[in-house]
Order: sequence, then structure tokens, then C-alpha cells
Amino acid sequence: MYYRKVGRPEVGDIILCTVKTILPHSVFVDIIEYKNLEGMIHISEISPGRIRNLREFVKEGKTIVCTVLNIDLQKGHIDLSLRRVNTSQRVQKLTEFKQEEKAEKFLEIVGKDLNLDLKSMYEKIGKKAIEQYGSLYLFFQNIVANKDLIRDICDDEKLGENIYNFIKDKIKPVEVIISGVLKTISYDDEGINIIKKTLEKAEKEDGVRITYLGAPKYKIDVKAKDYKSAENTLKKVLNEITKDFEKYKCEFEFERKKNE
Repeated sequence: MYYRKVGRPEVGDIILCTVKTILPHSVFVDIIEYKNLEGMIHISEISPGRIRNLREFVKEGKTIVCTVLNIDLQKGHIDLSLRRVNTSQRVQKLTEFKQEEKAEKFLEIVGKDLNLDLKSMYEKIGKKAIEQYGSLYLFFQNIVANKDLIRDICDDEKLGENIYNFIKDKIKPVEVIISGVLKTISYDDEGINIIKKTLEKAEKEDGVRITYLGAPKYKIDVKAKDYKSAENTLKKVLNEITKDFEKYKCEFEFERKKNE
């Protein structure tokens, strides 16, 4: 990776490191995402239990995923932990890093077509994109979904057009999903058919999926390019369901998932 962040991570951050030096009771690493930044992992933070030989767990040059335990600003020390990173965090971090390497390669290819090196491409668009979106890859995902967003980052129309045309078929646009559970009961003789037809009609809306969870529950998922669009679709679907259910005197309630 050419690009490196300036500054330092915060306590609790999950970061990518390269093992630099292995001592009897500690390991020193280079923090990949930041310029000229080193961290230390005490032997107790390598793995649970007793460790006889650190080299059974880490090797010089190996890429590892750590979490930041403590930062001593005066001494410039950054204490890290390897054992406190779970499998899910490790996989996610490595995936994000591979995506960012891919995005940087795309930036480099587009730059060559315009006789611009990678450094110039970061100066023109890369740095600002990362500052605003957090990563180059996430920026690309967003502009694939909405081409106009590139104007907020890049005032060079030709450069912006070249980037969009190159990545539009190579990166999937970012998507969000919001969900909730619909509970409904009908006392009409045709109640089951009324509920079925109402929900089938609602599911025809773009990005909507309705799953039967067992009477009287149905899960509604709405997928869209951003939360605003998803919320608008959900609102529209619930309004239509409400009209039909009230018409046929169905009792119902909708509850959003707690993690949203």
C-alpha cells in the first residue's frame, strides 16, 4: 500500500501490523496503516495460556491483526494485543485491507492512462476521498451507486469520468438493509388469503423481501443503496399494507429490529 494515514490509531481500534522483531517477552510490529508507527505486543497478549516459544505464534514479516490496548503519548508507546482480536474481526480487517489494495490498484491504472503517477492521483482525489469516506474502496462503492457524488471530491471532470467508467463494472455499489417484524391477525373467513395477497403485493416493490416466520409473524427486509432510500421504501410499503389491512379489519403491528 502506498497510502499511509498520518497520526496514530485510537484505543480499541483494530489494526493491521507486520511483525518486525521478536524478543523473549515481547513482539515489535510496524503498523501498516500509519506512517512510521510501531507497536509492541507483550507476551501475555499474544495468546491465552502459557507460551514457551513466541515463534510458534508469530514470525518476522508475517501480517497480523491486533487491537490497540493503550497509547502513551509522552513516551510514544503503543501497546497492542493479538489474542483479544476474534475471528470475525480478523477476517473483516483482512478483507477491508484487500479491498483497499484493489482500490489503490484501480487508482493507479486510471492514473497511467492520464500520465499521472499514484502520488499525483492521491493528491488529486485519493486523500480527500479517504478523509470523507474512510477508505478509497468505500468511496468507489458510493460513486458506483451515485455518479454525482464524485463531484464533491474531484473538480477535474475528465479525471472523475475516467475513474467512474473504469470502476463501474468492477465494484459493486454499497447497499444497506433495514428490517422489521410484522405481526398480523385477521378474523375474516378469507383472512389468510387477504394477508397473503397484501404481502405479495408489497413484495413487488423494488428491494423488498418478506419472509414467513410462523404465524402470525412476517419479516420485512428492505435493501437499497442508502438508508434514506431504504426508509422511504419501507414507509411506502407499510402505508400500502396499512390501507389493505384496515380495509379488511386485520389487526397488526410492526416492530423494527433493535440493531437499526
